[in-house]
Amino acid sequence: MKKKYDIPDHRLNLLISLLLILAIIVAYGQVRNFDFIDFDDGLYVAENRHVQEGLTLEGLIWAFTTFHSANWHPLTWLSHMLDCELYGLNPMGHHWTNLQLHMANTLLLFFILKLMTGTVWRSAFVAALFALHPLHVESVAWVSERKDVLSTFFGMLMIAAYYRYVKISGLKNYLLVIILLSLGLMAKPMLVTFPFVLLLLDYWPLKRFQLINKNLQPDETPGFVRQPSFRLFLEKVPLFIPVVISSILTFSAQQGEGALVPLEALSIKTRFANALISYVSYVLKAIWPRNLAVYYPHPVGTLPVWQICGAALLIAVVTYGAICLLKRHPYVAVGLFWYFGTLIPVIGLVQVSDQAMADRYTYIPLTGLFIVVAWGVSELLAKWHYRKIFLGVSAVIILSALAACTFFQASHWKNTIALFENAVKVTEDNYRALNNLGTALVDKGKNDEAILHFAEALRINPQKTDARNNLANELFIQGKYDEAISHYYKVLKTNSEHADAHYNLAYVLSTQGRLEEAVVHYKEALRINPENEKAHFNLGNIWINQGKIKEAMAHLAEAIRINPDYAEAYNKIGLILFQQGKYKKAGVFFSKAIQVNSNYAEAHKNLIKARTAQDNLKSR
Repeated sequence: MKKKYDIPDHRLNLLISLLLILAIIVAYGQVRNFDFIDFDDGLYVAENRHVQEGLTLEGLIWAFTTFHSANWHPLTWLSHMLDCELYGLNPMGHHWTNLQLHMANTLLLFFILKLMTGTVWRSAFVAALFALHPLHVESVAWVSERKDVLSTFFGMLMIAAYYRYVKISGLKNYLLVIILLSLGLMAKPMLVTFPFVLLLLDYWPLKRFQLINKNLQPDETPGFVRQPSFRLFLEKVPLFIPVVISSILTFSAQQGEGALVPLEALSIKTRFANALISYVSYVLKAIWPRNLAVYYPHPVGTLPVWQICGAALLIAVVTYGAICLLKRHPYVAVGLFWYFGTLIPVIGLVQVSDQAMADRYTYIPLTGLFIVVAWGVSELLAKWHYRKIFLGVSAVIILSALAACTFFQASHWKNTIALFENAVKVTEDNYRALNNLGTALVDKGKNDEAILHFAEALRINPQKTDARNNLANELFIQGKYDEAISHYYKVLKTNSEHADAHYNLAYVLSTQGRLEEAVVHYKEALRINPENEKAHFNLGNIWINQGKIKEAMAHLAEAIRINPDYAEAYNKIGLILFQQGKYKKAGVFFSKAIQVNSNYAEAHKNLIKARTAQDNLKSR
């Protein structure tokens, strides 16, 4: 019976929703002033021509057919295109979309748990932990991680649709579950484990595995109608169709783009050991979120045996305890297996890139642990007289502390330099962070500082070719050509397929007049990456100097195909046509160069010459 001062359900739901949104705005509102990060944001938005053109038919086809960035996630591409349609390249709008999706995910989680469990405050606490935990900053504050928040949005909608299907069985409701799962997978393949998540929810809180006392009246039923276990498993089989398709496409994309680390580079034993330690490390970071970084280097060959054994023992003990509590406290096993299971795709058994772990990977998995905490603590204190006061005060203190930590952690994402300075500060021997920090400093004109960071990255790992390539670039800028060339050759000795090193070496060689050698490396750069418009342009220039006009025109035309706004290429073709006495056609290309770049002084002069020559030709 409700007390007369109780808040009606709909008003309480609204109040909690508003508080959750307000808390997110307080913790994350600063992101509206943040820049794009020079760490994948270029691939996804800032340097991606297809995305920048907004929603077009060509872009739609590209989104569904490309493996760009070593992934197949067409909905993610379309969401970025929509942002460009709405906001252009203003980072504020792109960050705002991520934040809105995080708000939506938080509210969906709250209402889903409330509907399934019938408890308000525990559901609200889980949603608040999800909203404010610092480990989730990476997924929200990083534009490139749109795929995280977007896929989770569809994942949450899928769980809500599944709840409706359980209540009202029918093909229409089941198809909605499949559709939403498919949409989530098209945003990020992280949802491949969600059919198993539904099985966990079948056990608790939906209680579909449990027997029902036949003497109970319909309105006294403690759960949904029981289904035999095999039928519940069989019910999930169609969900694996989009899962398998997504997995095959993702594997093909990652393998085709060279993102998968081969077994000879990282053994199964090392992967398994790192996975065990990562499972425990994520929990420790969830409890005490400090020293969070955008990149954690993989400790190849340096994992202490005691850590591996300790992690394995701890996981075994916790799993055994959860199984022992299965009947009396089923939420413990459900939450724990939610955490373990949803981390499997990104725990490193199939190693993509060279990081040991990543904060963004916890965006979905931590929800399981949040459930264990919310329900577990509440039940532990069930008989204490001051339970509600203690839980209320504790929740406010914990959530306030998390919000403050999240605000502080989010501030590191304001720009590339701040992000990688923090990574260098809170981690050890982080060659990737040092290299990326150096690159960011170059963009700000701080070349001397950048060289120090590149050199330190190479000291840590001399085999890392990107840092050596970047160091060579800076040496070239300083006029140390022989040193630069030496480093480029070292890069290619380690990795003969390093397209940037071939291109950079060719450029340096051409400035030294070593054109035949330059041609070899330009050709290699284009063999590896045929879409390098600058390589086409520069090779075209060499062919012009050598009198190979036909070959030059072909490369210049290719440069324009790749980049329709390549003013220099239009101007160069115009000059070739001018030399051939084709003044009218030359004028067309000079005009196009000016159309692309109205301040292109050389193109303006050339256009005047072409028109003058054409007029003189007519007056004869």
